Amino acid sequence: MPAGRPLPYTSMPFLDTHQSVYREKLLEHLLIGELLKLSWLRHEAALEVSQPSLDRTGHDVVLESHGVTRHVQLKSSAIDGAAASQKVHIGLGRKPSGCVVWIRFDPQTLQLGQFLFFGGTPGQPLPPLDGFPVARHSKANAQGIKAERPDIRVVPRARFQRLDSIPALHRALFGA
Repeated sequence: MPAGRPLPYTSMPFLDTHQSVYREKLLEHLLIGELLKLSWLRHEAALEVSQPSLDRTGHDVVLESHGVTRHVQLKSSAIDGAAASQKVHIGLGRKPSGCVVWIRFDPQTLQLGQFLFFGGTPGQPLPPLDGFPVARHSKANAQGIKAERPDIRVVPRARFQRLDSIPALHRALFGA
């Protein structure tokens, strides 16, 4: 391929593993950009976005619009991915209107697809997490044991609400 021309996605298998943090941040920026655009066009440019310096209680971004503050944990997976659950930090339940937004995206184009939402109505807390299984570390220790992660719960996809558009996600986050 000539110098200066971008490689097709299929020539970049490293993107799925070695650049996962890059992709996560890119998807976060794309999502925030779409929400800001919608806010500009339909909601008096009322959306404010803040990001924590530390991710201690599970949220990646704080969104506020028309008096509703959402502490949002972002998750992502390819539209054709097989992820059946997501790990949610229990600290998110102590935040006002904590929620999880699971971004589904096209891995070839990074086009945002449907969204999966786990949270209460605007102004309400995250549904209780005590009934969900405690997560385990993905890697085992020297004895082959995958230790529990006491602050993390595994929430199945079936508990997430499917939203097919940015306007639908905006309504779930902030109301009509």
